Parts: sequence; structure tokens; C-alpha cells
Amino acid sequence: MLYRQQSQSRNKKKMEAVAKLKNYPTGPRKMRLLADVVRGMQVEKALAILEHHPQHNAVPLAKLLKSAISNWEQKNGGSAADSNLVVKTVFVDGARVLKRMRPAPQGRGYRVRKRSNHVTIIVDSNN
Repeated sequence: MLYRQQSQSRNKKKMEAVAKLKNYPTGPRKMRLLADVVRGMQVEKALAILEHHPQHNAVPLAKLLKSAISNWEQKNGGSAADSNLVVKTVFVDGARVLKRMRPAPQGRGYRVRKRSNHVTIIVDSNN
């Protein structure tokens, strides 16, 4: 019984594929707004939305989604178009922060925090 459960969990795990984007130089909050749009969508629909989205973060997110689809095809040996892929999870974490100084009045310096983020996409078949 335990063996059958383990093999079923392995088969389910084999179906999903992961792609990661690290240290992308934009604020995590801006990227999360875009990640919320595509979370849970069909892959084709998500790609279409990202191609025509006005935010500049849509370009690397679309590229990352294509990478996840390619990873799924390599892992499972099938075509992504036939398998009804879904964006299972998307999460954005904060990455390194570059700290810079900006001149301010009366000899002071204001701290400027240039943020970056890590994005992880997991795609899975909807069968």
C-alpha cells in the first residue's frame, strides 16, 4: 500500500516543471502584480496576456514561462499544446538590494534602495 502511494506521488511530481529567474532588477511588488494576473491560467492564455501587457516586467516573465513549458516538454516527452498545461504556482521573492547614496540638501545623503527579485514558475498538466 505504501509503495503504491509513493509511486503515485512520483508520477504526479514528474508531471510538473519548474523555471526560476534570479536577481531580476525590478521591485518585487511590481513583479507580484503581474504574477497575480497569470497565476492559475492556461499557459497559452497567460502567454498571450504577457505578450500584450504594458508593464516592462511582462517580457522576462513571458520568457520564463516559455522556459517552464520547455522544461515540462523535456521532462515528460510530450507536446505542451496537447497536454492542457496550467500555470500552477508563481511566486516572487525579494532578492539582493543595492544600496546607493543620492545627494540631499545641506550636505546630507539620502539612501536609495535598488531592489531586485527572484521569480519561480511551476507549470503542470490539468489532467
